[in-house]
Amino acid sequence: MTTLPTPYLLFMGDIAEPGFAKTAYGLHQWVPENCLGELDFAGSLLTTGLPRMNAAEAAGKGARAVVIGVAHPGGQLGDSWIAPLVGALEAGLDIISGMHGRLSDNVVLAETARRFGRTLHDVRVPPAGIPVGTGVKRTGKRLLTVGTDCALGKKYTALSIARVMRAKGVAADFRATGQTGILIAGGGIPIDAVVSDFVAGAAEMLSPDAAANHWDIVEGQGSLFHPSYAAVTLGLLHGSQPDVIVLCHQPGRTAILGRPDFPVPALDAAIDTYLQAGRLTNPAIRCGGISLNTGSMGAAEAEAEIARTEDRFGLPTADPLRGGPALERLVDFCLGFNPRSG
Repeated sequence: MTTLPTPYLLFMGDIAEPGFAKTAYGLHQWVPENCLGELDFAGSLLTTGLPRMNAAEAAGKGARAVVIGVAHPGGQLGDSWIAPLVGALEAGLDIISGMHGRLSDNVVLAETARRFGRTLHDVRVPPAGIPVGTGVKRTGKRLLTVGTDCALGKKYTALSIARVMRAKGVAADFRATGQTGILIAGGGIPIDAVVSDFVAGAAEMLSPDAAANHWDIVEGQGSLFHPSYAAVTLGLLHGSQPDVIVLCHQPGRTAILGRPDFPVPALDAAIDTYLQAGRLTNPAIRCGGISLNTGSMGAAEAEAEIARTEDRFGLPTADPLRGGPALERLVDFCLGFNPRSG
């Protein structure tokens, strides 16, 4: 699997739109201990609030790599970025990118990395030698986040559940399957870049045999209900062999993202579909709860929606970014404790 050198020095580029800096902001939010600062660059317009420093200063303080924390339109490197990135390589830092355009395709960066013995980490490139899936049962416990659609919180749900489990003293690891998740976790496999025959095998690699009480919290991708991405979802479901799924949903979304002719399924139908498909490799699979993305709602409206959903479907329901007792109950139920029994 991809393993990345930490701590990071974040590169904010010269992007003006905060929405294009989600990687940097996500890293700062979820793994602040891995973020040493920001690369000092005259063109930077955005900031995470971390101190700015040049590459040599960062290397002296222990930084091991510059992470490109922004997405340039078109997924390519900005021309103005090359000089500061070359300087980082010369200072002894690797470079990490999750963009579609590969660092290694840039002749200047590739030659500089070679001369200074540094590594260019293209996160969207899967490791070599991924086997086909076997379906053989593995030891340990696994939870997979799944969705009624794409882009509604599967990564943040998995991160939040892993964090709460660890706070409860449970051995739990977040297993990343997308580029931002990989940067947050420091390793993982970019499932959307794996050839379809090997997706299940990649998921088996990502969550191998473990101690009986250890949990792998696997970041979901796509949706069984999205006509474009259902294949990667199914391979991930079969390969991760989850003991528990958590269904992610955005209230108010009625049509599949980018495919308006396909309706978002009812939550109970979605749960049944995931459980039926998942029983191929884990007959004991169950649903541990519902995760709602209520980011567009006020606190009172979100609380009411969470309560209505929990009452209607009889499953613990929470917004992972709001946290609180609702998320605690959801995690307890995933671990096997019934919040309604006491």
